Amino acid sequence: MDILSSVIKFFFGSKADKDRKEVEPYLLKIKEVYPKIKELTNDELRERTAALRRQIAEHIAADEEHIAQQKVKLENPEISVSEKEKIAKDIEKTENTVKEKIQDILKQILPEAFAIMKDTARRFAENETVVVTANDFDRDLAAEKDFITIEGDKAIYSTRWTAGGNDIKWDMVHYDVQLFGGVVLHLGKIAEMATGEGKTLVATLPVFLNALPGKGVHMVTVNDYLARRDAEWMGPLYQFHGLSVDCIDLHQPNSAARRKAYMADITFGTNNEYGFDYLRDNMASAPADLVQRKHNYAIVDEVDSVLIDDARTPLIISGPVPKGEDQLFEQYCPSIQYLYGLQRDFVTSLLAEARSLAAEGKMEECGLLTFRAYKGLPKYKALIKFLSEQGIKVQMQKTENIYMADNNRRMPEITDELFFVIDEKMNTVELTDKGHEVLSRYFKEDGFFILPDIGAEIAELEANSELSLEEKAQKKDEIINEYSIKSERVHTVHQLLKAYAMFEKDVEYVVMDNKVKIVDEQTGRILDGRRYSDGLHQAIEAKERVKVEAATQTFATITLQNYFRMYNKLAGMTGTAETESSEFWNIYQLDVVVIPTNKPILRVDQDDVIYKTKREKYNAVIAEIESLVKQGRPVLVGTTSVEISELLSRMLKIRGLKHNVLNAKQHQLEAQIVAEAGRPGQITIATNMAGRGTDIKLTQEVRDAGGLAIIGTERHESRRVDRQLRGRSGRQGDPGSSRFFVSFEDDLMRLFGSDRIASMMDKMGIEDGESIESGMMSKAVERAQKKVEEIHFGTRKRLLEYDDVMNSQREVIYTRRRNALYGERIEIDLNNLMNDYAEAFMNENEGVDYESFSFELIREVGLQPSFTSEQYEKAKRAELVEMIVNDLQALYARRAKAVADTVRPVMEQIYEQRKDNLEGNMYFPLTNGHLGYNIPVSLQKCKETDGAEIFRAFTKVVMFTMIDDAWREHLREMDDLRQSVQNASYEQKDPLLIYKFESFNLFAKMLEKINRDVLAVLNKAYIPVQQQNPDSIQRARQQRAKVDVNKLQASRMAAAAAAGQGDKSKPAPIHVEKKVGRNDPCPCGSGKKYKHCHGK
Repeated sequence: MDILSSVIKFFFGSKADKDRKEVEPYLLKIKEVYPKIKELTNDELRERTAALRRQIAEHIAADEEHIAQQKVKLENPEISVSEKEKIAKDIEKTENTVKEKIQDILKQILPEAFAIMKDTARRFAENETVVVTANDFDRDLAAEKDFITIEGDKAIYSTRWTAGGNDIKWDMVHYDVQLFGGVVLHLGKIAEMATGEGKTLVATLPVFLNALPGKGVHMVTVNDYLARRDAEWMGPLYQFHGLSVDCIDLHQPNSAARRKAYMADITFGTNNEYGFDYLRDNMASAPADLVQRKHNYAIVDEVDSVLIDDARTPLIISGPVPKGEDQLFEQYCPSIQYLYGLQRDFVTSLLAEARSLAAEGKMEECGLLTFRAYKGLPKYKALIKFLSEQGIKVQMQKTENIYMADNNRRMPEITDELFFVIDEKMNTVELTDKGHEVLSRYFKEDGFFILPDIGAEIAELEANSELSLEEKAQKKDEIINEYSIKSERVHTVHQLLKAYAMFEKDVEYVVMDNKVKIVDEQTGRILDGRRYSDGLHQAIEAKERVKVEAATQTFATITLQNYFRMYNKLAGMTGTAETESSEFWNIYQLDVVVIPTNKPILRVDQDDVIYKTKREKYNAVIAEIESLVKQGRPVLVGTTSVEISELLSRMLKIRGLKHNVLNAKQHQLEAQIVAEAGRPGQITIATNMAGRGTDIKLTQEVRDAGGLAIIGTERHESRRVDRQLRGRSGRQGDPGSSRFFVSFEDDLMRLFGSDRIASMMDKMGIEDGESIESGMMSKAVERAQKKVEEIHFGTRKRLLEYDDVMNSQREVIYTRRRNALYGERIEIDLNNLMNDYAEAFMNENEGVDYESFSFELIREVGLQPSFTSEQYEKAKRAELVEMIVNDLQALYARRAKAVADTVRPVMEQIYEQRKDNLEGNMYFPLTNGHLGYNIPVSLQKCKETDGAEIFRAFTKVVMFTMIDDAWREHLREMDDLRQSVQNASYEQKDPLLIYKFESFNLFAKMLEKINRDVLAVLNKAYIPVQQQNPDSIQRARQQRAKVDVNKLQASRMAAAAAAGQGDKSKPAPIHVEKKVGRNDPCPCGSGKKYKHCHGK
């Protein structure tokens, strides 16, 4: 394969060559224009930026004007529906044209814009202050920020300010390789840049360029600290050129401040908050409640962490469900604990017998018992220790090959003796028949796990002619009730079993403050607000004997994958993306471009050192740390779990070596620990990706001693995590070294290490304490990592396939909801709704007699057909559909006219009384006899349309409230469906195919219900004039409380914590806004007191 790759590169060139050829023309143009930019004064430099903005605006002015005119036409009630459809399509087409034109003009002005930003950075780096002629933007900014002051007509920008709680002096200017990275990001690709190469500075170039059209740029970070820090750190460069900057994580959700943050030219924020705001916007009840605008351009920092690691679990806004506290986890927890104890005792006896057989030389029998123990408890420490002995693992692998042959035909011979079977690779656990029997005896109920065959039993019931209809209905309810009870408890037991068998405390999760908190396997950080799905989190809470949180219902959900695919242009940057390049392309169509380093990397990456057991490995790690510290070098020790970091900490304490520990339990100290990690002789134990987004800086003394030493205590399942750990050392030409210590007891080697490695170790006769160190073994470890990456990619792809089904439905619903909310296309959507209803009605009632046909129309939507029975009999299906639609449109027009006629006398008096002031809204009560609505309508529009606006506003409210009710119920049904289709795998069927088929049917039924319910309300609506007091109208709809999205729970996978807000007990973020006394002079230079100027 390597030879073939070499031949292809020789003839066609490498990917790096092609990437360089694409970007080089831009770099040459930037260098050509830069000397001219450098000669400009500060005011001239800012004027060039203003000229670029004007150039863009002029380039798209005609199209923007055309869109504005077409939107005015769309609001005109006199234009026909067919004409409005043409206008709507024209608007959409023109908007796409504007997007294309913006990208064309940005490519033309890229060299000048990049040169302007580079020279701005130079001026800030070379001077203590940068002085310009003050404008209104400067004066407004001076009222809020400390780094700018106004003196007369001059604005003085200081080059020192506070960022992330630290005082900084701007000292960075873009290198050529950073210009290269900036072009890659502008082109909508992923730029892979080594640690210390200044990714944050690189992003200033495409952010500045893409912010010039005023359509919004989103900078996405992995945590709120980095979002706030980067907004404060890079903000002054953008603000110097009149671009507004804000950070959404500084403001409360659904607040005016957050809305303003999204309206800024450049908006910083965390990936979770962007996604949650999108979901909240699609639960808003008025256009004024929306915070986001259209998704234009986003750059995702640490793109692999966001779009790969975090993409496995969706964002969910959830709320309480009826009887959510009624769960069975605590009730059934003792039974699973008892079963787990039986399995552990049985595996212990198997291992004791296997040891005896090995001592007697009966290796085949030993292999069988060892394999059985492995299928029972693969993480059992005594088993892992036994497998490290010479010849044992090889014999077990031979046994495994025998029993897995012919599609696991003989596997029951191994597993039937166990109580449950664990498949570590596939992350599954299943009860055996023996386990079923034990639990049935424990609960004293035979057939505890036997679910009734509903289909067969109901069919048999229907065929029984001896039962009356009432008895059949009663029996049917009993069957369904029995199935519901049994399926819930079976699900509870399986989740508890998974919690006991596969989830370890201090590895996958920690218990803090009497709560179970998930630890991110990639970063080692606690994931505040995130919970395992499908009852698993409640099962772990029951296992750990903490409070079991109530079940919740999904109100809105989206995966990060589908959220970020909505952007018109998406780019990303990270130090570790190349190994996942195929996934980035397959899912996001994002190309990965490796950016050259500014200085050659001097770090020495040594071959892995491989030991037989963990004990030997950890002793070797401690010895290596002692040796490095004696040389005066700082040491960063990477671990994969809280448990390992605490074990190494204890070992270092015994040796009397001072050190810092950074894991999920001490994560709040991250910034301080990372800052100290580069000191001479400093030992830092941290998770493999700790300190991501920050650099470990070295003194000259440390550089002379050999730089930062990286010690990995275990190979991670993902190669990029190991590369991220290595990348902590060797930044910007610093010396350094890295080495990984591996044992055959590590999870990666135990699960995915090849048989050949184990047999080779046995043949070489490696004794206890001896190690192997060779390039061949390091490559074997990488092959094992590739196997795991393939499995994880499959998992994420599967998740996306499920969410793609939801996403196609989500787009339809959210589009209809937005249209109803804004009201621009309400007539078009209403006309489509009527046509869809007529088609669905004909599907259900085709061929029935005229009397039944009329009765059903009256019953469902209150419509008396205008056509006679003779016309009905003669008409074809298409003609009947058209007649129903015509009747629905005529009825709607009559209802709208009746409402306008009802209010006209009163409204004429109001117009007369308030003729000089028709601003604001007036509330009109409408009802269909059962539900009451209070509809806000603009007085001005009401007068202009002679009351027609009332029914139009009423239509909007009815449409989006009906959509909301149906969508929430549909999400609950989809949750249930996704859980139930998994059983299809037992029938050799693909659960995904069944999910797609069934979800389509559910969605079609939901749309039919929405159409029917909307028409039923609209066709019966009137203003209750007989009631003088509108408060007396029944307002069932209003009393059915409007969803307050601030009080809903937002989480990662069915969470029960606040919507991405994190732990409220944490100290408040440091704000860098200027503090001005109310009676002090306003900093804007106006001469007024602050309370009378910017302090109003």
